[in-house]
Amino acid sequence: MFRIVAHVDMDYFYAAVEERENPSLHGKPVVVCMYSGRGDGGSVSTCNYVARNIGIHSGMPCSRARQLNPDAIYLPVRKDFYTKVSDRIMRIIESHADSPDSFEQVSIDEAFIEISKTCKGDFDCAVRIAKQIKQEILEQEKLTCSVGIGPNKLVAKMASSEQKPDGLTVITTPDEVAAFLRDKPVGKLWGVGKVTALKLEEMNIHTIGELARHDAVELVSTFGKKRGAWLKASAQGIDESPVIPRGRADQIGRIVTLPHNSSDVEEIMGEIDMLADDVIEKLHERKLSFKQVSITIITSHFKAYSRNRTLNLPCSEKETILTTAYSLLSQFLEDNNVIVRRVGIMVSGLQETSSQTTLSSYF
Repeated sequence: MFRIVAHVDMDYFYAAVEERENPSLHGKPVVVCMYSGRGDGGSVSTCNYVARNIGIHSGMPCSRARQLNPDAIYLPVRKDFYTKVSDRIMRIIESHADSPDSFEQVSIDEAFIEISKTCKGDFDCAVRIAKQIKQEILEQEKLTCSVGIGPNKLVAKMASSEQKPDGLTVITTPDEVAAFLRDKPVGKLWGVGKVTALKLEEMNIHTIGELARHDAVELVSTFGKKRGAWLKASAQGIDESPVIPRGRADQIGRIVTLPHNSSDVEEIMGEIDMLADDVIEKLHERKLSFKQVSITIITSHFKAYSRNRTLNLPCSEKETILTTAYSLLSQFLEDNNVIVRRVGIMVSGLQETSSQTTLSSYF
C-alpha cells in the first residue's frame, strides 16, 4: 500500500502562544529567551517573524539579539505553560492518525501521523485531513501550523517548512519528490548536519540533486557503509522509517546536567554510564528487555536533539546500551558543532525477558 505521512509543525510556537495571550504583542518583534541560570546569559529559544526579519534567530545569544533590536519584546520561556498548550494540540493531531500507534510526537511543537490506511493512497483525502487539523488547532487554540504531506517522513518533514507560516505543501509522485529535493542545498536534507554538509561540499556536492546522482561507492568509502547508503537513499527521497509513538509507558530513561558543558565524547559517556546503571536496574526489577536505544542531547544553546537505533534482537545488557549510545553520540557530535549541556539515555520497545539475550546476539 502506498504510504501517506503528514508532518505538523507549529509556527514559531512559543512566541505565537505569547502573542495569543497578549494581543498587544501582534506586529511587534517578540523574542522568547531561555536564560541559562548562570548570570544573565541565555539564548533565543524562538521568535516571531517580525523579529526574524531583523536578523534575530533561534540559538542566537540573547545579548546579541538585544544589540540587533533593544526595543524588541524579550520574554522568558514558560515551558510548563507551553507544554499544556502542546498537549491539547497533540491530541488534535493524534485524533486524525490511522491509529494511536500511527502518531509520533517529535518535539513540543511538531508531530508525524501516518494516514496511509485512512486515505488508501488518495492524497486529496490527506489534504482534507491536513486542512481539518489546521482548522481545529486554529479554532481551539487560536494558533497556526504548517503541514507537509508526502510518501514518507523525510519528505513530509521537509515539505512542512516549505510555506511557513500557515502553509500546506503536498508532495506525491516520485517525480514530484525528485523535483522538490533537486535544487535544495545539501545542508537542507533532513538529518544532514553542518559537519556532513561541509564534507559533501568539499566533495563538490552542493545540492541534494547532486548528492542523489553521486557515486554510491565513494559515499560509502567516505562516510561508512550505513551513513553513505543513507545519504544516497535520502537524497533520492527514500525513507522507510516508521511512524512510532513516543513518550509512552513502554520506555525507561534518565537525563542529567553535565558538571560543565562539553563536547568530549569520553567525558559525556562517563555520565551516560551512570545513567545506564539506573536504567538497567529498573529493567531488571521489571524483568524486561529492550529493542531500541535513544539518546537525548541538549546543547549550551538549549536546543534539544534525539537520536535512536533499533536493535536486531531484544536485549537486557548494559553494554549494549553503552555501545549503541557511544555510536549515536559520536556520530551526532561529528555532524554537529555543538557544546552539550545535558544528556539523557532511554530504552524502549520493552518486553518481558523470556531468556537471556547476549551482546553477541545483537551483532
